Amino acid sequence: MLLPSPGWDYTLQLPHDPLAPRIARRALRLILEEHGGTRELADTAELLTSELVTNSFRHTEGPASMRVRREGERVRVSVWDTSANFPVHKDVDEDAEQGRGIALVELCADAWGGLAMDDGLFGSGKTIWFELDGTWPEA
Repeated sequence: MLLPSPGWDYTLQLPHDPLAPRIARRALRLILEEHGGTRELADTAELLTSELVTNSFRHTEGPASMRVRREGERVRVSVWDTSANFPVHKDVDEDAEQGRGIALVELCADAWGGLAMDDGLFGSGKTIWFELDGTWPEA
């Protein structure tokens, strides 16, 4: 049986398309399942990734990318987009259908943050990331 390596890194380029969040969720779940991540890890990662990619689609006009990386027992998911504006945590009405994304990230992630980029080597925009602790098969 071939066991996954202890560290890996995948990147998915996402066009500005309403299907981007769905495609990102499916790709992420496949990556985590193939590498032996638990269902709980995949469910949480999928929820948070969906929030970040949906924010990118709704609030930018350009493409986005998703990076999924495992280092040790943690998985880090990063979403880059072309906007330099960071999402804001705001209190929303319990019946609201939008506006809970960053609150969910704060609640569910083991760590999270963001990085602004300004026309340097990597272009402009921002990256928002989160990390989740996972349980993995022995390599």
